[in-house]
Amino acid sequence: MTAPPETSPLRRHRPFVLLCAEQTAGSVGRQITALALTLLAVTVLDAGPFAASVILALTYLPGAVLSPVAGVLVDRVRLRRLLVLATSLQALVVGSVPLARAAGHLTWLHLYAVAAVSGTLTFTLSIALQAALPRVVGPDRLLAANSALTGARTIGQIGGPALGGVLVGLTGTGAALTAGSIAYAVEALVLFALPATLDTPAAPQKAPSTSPTAALRAGLEVVRRERRLYRMVLAGAGLNLGSGASAALYVLYASRELHLPAWQLGATYAMFSAATVLGIVVAGRFGARPGLWRTTRICGPVAGAAGFLVPAASVGPAFPLLLVYQVSYGLAVTVWTISLTTLQQLIAPAGMQGRVAGFNQAALLATVPVGALGGGALAAALGNVPVLVAAAAIALASGATLWAPMRAQELPLPDQAQ
Repeated sequence: MTAPPETSPLRRHRPFVLLCAEQTAGSVGRQITALALTLLAVTVLDAGPFAASVILALTYLPGAVLSPVAGVLVDRVRLRRLLVLATSLQALVVGSVPLARAAGHLTWLHLYAVAAVSGTLTFTLSIALQAALPRVVGPDRLLAANSALTGARTIGQIGGPALGGVLVGLTGTGAALTAGSIAYAVEALVLFALPATLDTPAAPQKAPSTSPTAALRAGLEVVRRERRLYRMVLAGAGLNLGSGASAALYVLYASRELHLPAWQLGATYAMFSAATVLGIVVAGRFGARPGLWRTTRICGPVAGAAGFLVPAASVGPAFPLLLVYQVSYGLAVTVWTISLTTLQQLIAPAGMQGRVAGFNQAALLATVPVGALGGGALAAALGNVPVLVAAAAIALASGATLWAPMRAQELPLPDQAQ
């Protein structure tokens, strides 16, 4: 696909505007679905804490396990067709839940299957969209495009839970899931409106006899060969390990040990959302000035160090410290994520975007549930504060590895990424 002239604003570039609309619609659908599925399990099937946790785990597990395989699929099929098919299946899968409930045949097995299939489709779609963006815009505008797409997605992440809560309160969980299914259907229609040229391979295809295993090895080799990308992925995995443990304990720690009232706890989450928006605004300019690699080297340690503010709240002014934590962490991690995605797209060869994105996504996702489960188990034995300190130390150490000396034979980065 030929990118438009670089002087043409992204807001006037129809395929990119469609991708922004897709991000908003898909994000709303996912937020409504996640909330309604959990509430349905609790109110209708009388789920306990473990059963509700299984539903959440099943939505993330496919991303950690199957992302590299999904990357191979993305690189081998017609991209636009895959995008439309995945979102259409999402609409059908989520829509099956209110239909089963209305027929009186809703079961735990059905809910678990919906969570697992929906999670698989969500993370496959994420990889496909990362592979599609370099075909839609030129390399010089990838950073700005990723910032805008993150902003469109954030709109859904902020408004989706509120909309889902209103729908559940007014019409019930079944109607809310129907609304989520409709949001996925709208997403499919938006993707169908993308130019058919998106199905054109980004590079000449390898011989069809190439096995999936060989294709996986080739994608992993790209990640390992570019050491800066490799370091960023490992550092991100460590950051997610620490932040996963901290996130799992945050509400319990803030409410029971710090005795924060509900409005203050909610205000800290709202501050994180505001910091995310600020990060989206500054990511393009900040990432372009020092370069993507230097930006991640700055943001990684900042995000890790911010974690120490959470246990510090036990000995200092709790509410202000948690507000500062949410601002600093939200800002740093947003700029980090946008820079990492852009660098990945610049480095990955044409025809291998899906596999590189798949390996990176798997590494970043796998450590979140490990951190959450490990943090919860350790906190039960040691207490919240020691575990929160350890989680922050892991995150900071992971971010600090980006400052280790580079080898002289390191391959050069693209100009936009220096």
